[in-house]
Amino acid sequence: MPDENAFYFAARPRAGDAIPVAVWGTGNMGRAAIRSVLAHPHLVLTGLITSSATKAGVDAAEIAGLAAPYGVLATTDIDDVLTRVGDGAIAYMASGDIRPDDAAADVARALRAGAVVVTPALYALYDVRSAPAPLHEAMSSAARAGGSSLFVNGIDPGWGNDILPAMVSGLAGTVEQVRCQEIFDYTSYDQPDSVRYLVGMGEPMDYEPPMVAPGVPSMVWGGQVRLIARALGVELDEVREHLERRPLDADVENQMGHFARGSQGALRFEVQGIVDGEARIVVEHVTRITPTCALDWPLAPDGGDGAHRVVIEGSPRIEVTVEATDEDGGRAAGGNATAANRLINAIPWLRAAPPGLYDALDVPLVPAIDKLTRRS
Repeated sequence: MPDENAFYFAARPRAGDAIPVAVWGTGNMGRAAIRSVLAHPHLVLTGLITSSATKAGVDAAEIAGLAAPYGVLATTDIDDVLTRVGDGAIAYMASGDIRPDDAAADVARALRAGAVVVTPALYALYDVRSAPAPLHEAMSSAARAGGSSLFVNGIDPGWGNDILPAMVSGLAGTVEQVRCQEIFDYTSYDQPDSVRYLVGMGEPMDYEPPMVAPGVPSMVWGGQVRLIARALGVELDEVREHLERRPLDADVENQMGHFARGSQGALRFEVQGIVDGEARIVVEHVTRITPTCALDWPLAPDGGDGAHRVVIEGSPRIEVTVEATDEDGGRAAGGNATAANRLINAIPWLRAAPPGLYDALDVPLVPAIDKLTRRS
């Protein structure tokens, strides 16, 4: 966790037309987004929306883990924040996992108010072209009404399942398969509702985790598979799912509580893009509640608690592993930070683009312009 604000509040020139940005959400992604906005030389944090009464009135810097106050306080007054942001931008970082309709309504509200919106919450819009028609029309209508734009990219993080594999494939002579992996150990994570009830860790082996119920992985990650297919210029026959689960062989205790022997300790699933009957584009997640479970499954190369990997099977075979750390050194926080940064860094481009809905193949990965700064 940063212990001073020098890097985030650096006294470097800001553009005269710095874009006002509000962060909506104060959880893991919200904290990362706050830091990202504060570090950006062409953005200015003007609001912070929280659903938590205990966080209302707390300074944004404190919520983000920074030492000195910034002067923007979290509030539950959505209308006030949208008014102050105007035609700036909203970084919508509230979860859409168990409240997709509410998240969509919030995003549409911000778009109609005239703000550019970036968010990881609306899974079905990872690939705008294959989004369900009612959702696509609702967001398009809101964007037209507000003259605004929307970019949705994943928390897991999205760049690892779209733009990175697309870029790395350009280094290959031939491509037989594109595989994107998230390998993650929840030991240092602190999201018990998601870990236990969405993913099923610590639940009986006959419990069906909602996140991997039939059809759900394709709904969440199928858009990313289709994005890669579009980048590679191939047509998919279909999208399939594959799931494996493993029980714990011993009790586990961590900050989220007790996980009993015999309950689910590891989960592995794939969302597969099928071309000519074979899985040619694969988004794979390998997750554990303890590093000692399912040791025959893929592990982070350095033995850490997480990594993101792209493997291009072909000639030559190419493997790229990204290990990001943030806050207390955790890989989960690092993944959140890179996901947030991809979205926040897109705001100036979106602000200049015509109103509409955009995905990862539309929005360029912007270099760290004006960000190369020496810490004091």
